[in-house]
Amino acid sequence: MTPPELHFVVPGPIDQRTGGYIYDARIVSGLRELGWSVAVHSLDGVFPDPDAVASASLASTLAAIPTGRRVVIDGLAMGALPTPVNAEAARLRVVSLVHHPLADETGLDARTRDRFRASEREALAACAGVVVTSTFTTRRLAHYGVEADRVRAVHPGTDRCRPAVGPAHDHPPALLCVGSVTPRKGHDVLVRALARLRHLSWTCVCAGSLTAAPHFAEVVDRLIRDARLDGRVQLIGECDSERLDALYHHASLFVLPSYYEGYGMALSEALARGLGVVSTTGGAIPHTVPNEAGLLVEPGDEAALTAALRGLLAEPGGRAQCGALAAAASRYAETLPGWDEAAERFAAAVQDLAPDGNV
Repeated sequence: MTPPELHFVVPGPIDQRTGGYIYDARIVSGLRELGWSVAVHSLDGVFPDPDAVASASLASTLAAIPTGRRVVIDGLAMGALPTPVNAEAARLRVVSLVHHPLADETGLDARTRDRFRASEREALAACAGVVVTSTFTTRRLAHYGVEADRVRAVHPGTDRCRPAVGPAHDHPPALLCVGSVTPRKGHDVLVRALARLRHLSWTCVCAGSLTAAPHFAEVVDRLIRDARLDGRVQLIGECDSERLDALYHHASLFVLPSYYEGYGMALSEALARGLGVVSTTGGAIPHTVPNEAGLLVEPGDEAALTAALRGLLAEPGGRAQCGALAAAASRYAETLPGWDEAAERFAAAVQDLAPDGNV
């Protein structure tokens, strides 16, 4: 019996250390374990605001795929490039994978946001269907004219992890933030909140790319230095999985002041390790973090973030409240799906949205 075949198109190398790319890579690996034949196509050029090289790369990649094949295109690659998708939509069975709409990125000017919204609407209309990573994004795509029956939500999987033990007994509480240092992740809000809490005992490590938005990373670094928090807040850049696991393992609390998440894989990774969470109500976060395991504030609300952290770091009471969040996170971790289940659901979604003989 011929195995199911899939062409998976991503912008650049698939082994990049962001939530979206990790999702893509784990799904590809899981599909292969299920017996699928998966060809990964890594596009050249600049994304998500594409240059001429990116447009040509997507066009040539799709044109080279044999007629009738299933193709999944990461939304980061196709959202601003409807023309190549439209050109091949009648010949290929194209499914889009949307982590979150391009126009929902923080820091865009109005003109860019409107352009992204229009181009992604056009690209999505050409697809046989759409896979998203949260039910929140399913509803979000209604604003793009995508009917609910053309969307399937496949939540990320989570590996079973050792429970976090926190820092050594004689060390201060250790805060961990995982995410690329970009405007959407809100590192500037976090630094300003921590500056208000300098009188309390804590350290904070921020792990994530410093090159995705280098100017913003410089702004955050300057904020740290201006607040004289150099020795307490560290921007350590991207980490491999082994180092990241060690950071989670020795953390006391996870914090992610993001303005918007289409799911928030770092949040579920923290919950899987029994870490309490301080985050925001941005996007899908309230659907990812259960009430009893986290404190969520409005995105960009520096005062509210300060108050939430103060309550967990100050004594008396802070340690007990952290413990209650951690216990709830540990209970919730038992309900999180694994990556094998995510791959099975993804396979079913693609087969449902782009059935055999659909072209």
